[in-house]
Amino acid sequence: MKYEPFEPSCFYHIYNRGNNKENIFKTEENYQYFLKLVKKYLLSIGKIYSYCLLPNHFHFIIQIKDENELPDKIKNGNLGLHHPFSNLFNAYTKAINKKYQRTGSLFQEHLKRIKIENEVYLKNLIVYVNTNPAHHSIANYIDYNHSSYKSLLSKKPTLLERVEVINLFDDIENFKFLHQKKQDCIELMQELLLEN
Repeated sequence: MKYEPFEPSCFYHIYNRGNNKENIFKTEENYQYFLKLVKKYLLSIGKIYSYCLLPNHFHFIIQIKDENELPDKIKNGNLGLHHPFSNLFNAYTKAINKKYQRTGSLFQEHLKRIKIENEVYLKNLIVYVNTNPAHHSIANYIDYNHSSYKSLLSKKPTLLERVEVINLFDDIENFKFLHQKKQDCIELMQELLLEN
């Protein structure tokens, strides 16, 4: 499948999973290192609205910066917007391969991306990404440590676009309400699946 190139000022849902569905995050240290690489490689070209790291896959909602905000080497056409993503995943794969004495690809094929074309879809995806631990029956999304949910509600400094995200939902109470509504739907679906 051929992907359209990333475009300045556009929003994307970015996701991928481990090759053969294997875990890409095995320890707390792995999660922290991945986020450190995200900070190093992606914040120069994008603004992160939400994310979720699960043991065998990840999701990010990111807006590529306006063209005038991009680094010169990308703005001048020397490197494409995909280059920082490649650097991130190559660096993480090399570190994991070295740490766990493994070889080969860590991630399944190429990075998956969906361009987000409207605000309703953007809001739905933010809720989906933040509630993903519940969707996969890994943890309650409110308590999960490897997603943006807690940071978006916190008052602590963050590199996330917290103000913009909360403004999309009008206020914190509506943000929480819509996440809880999604959680209720997940729980209902799980109950129905268990019934005879």
